[in-house]
Amino acid sequence: MHLFVGLGNPGAKYAHNRHNIGFMAVEEIARRHGFAPWRRRFQGETSEGTLDGERVVLLRPATFMNESGRAVQEAANFFKLGVDEIVVFQDELELPSGKVRVKIGGGIAGHNGLRSISAHVGNDYRRVRLGIGHPGLKELVHGYVLSDFAKSDRPWVETLCEAVADSAGLLMTGRDSTFQNKVHLTMQAKGFLGKEDADEKD
Repeated sequence: MHLFVGLGNPGAKYAHNRHNIGFMAVEEIARRHGFAPWRRRFQGETSEGTLDGERVVLLRPATFMNESGRAVQEAANFFKLGVDEIVVFQDELELPSGKVRVKIGGGIAGHNGLRSISAHVGNDYRRVRLGIGHPGLKELVHGYVLSDFAKSDRPWVETLCEAVADSAGLLMTGRDSTFQNKVHLTMQAKGFLGKEDADEKD
């Protein structure tokens, strides 16, 4: 069993913010794989279903970003899950828009949601880093992540979330590279990444 956590801020005001792409990704997983309706629990909302025959609980914390770890810890404790069974979907400033990288542990690069989760459950969970690009200057970051995606961004955001949802089952068996490649190939085929972007390794 795995806990898939989408990071974002609750409420209609934030629904289309760049900071909420983690919410968007897990919502698409629920839609595409016929998960149960969302319900309130664990200081957030959950939806349950199966991916590749294994049970998955999706979690959208309702605590606001900087307290996300409280909801994650409560859900993990209830289901008796180890940190290696937690997958977090997050916005990533350091990746170009539409790119995806998966890593286990590592730094939090100033991300308040990750800081809170690491403080509550430890640092060695899997992060699915969803690239949103960088505004260029550090002082612009706060306003940038809490602003809505531009209308012109919607097609790649929707395609990215669909590609992530289609291949999400790979994350439960540690096939992170295969997951990344499948998402990149989809984005490339739809014209959102050039070949050099898809082939690049970090």
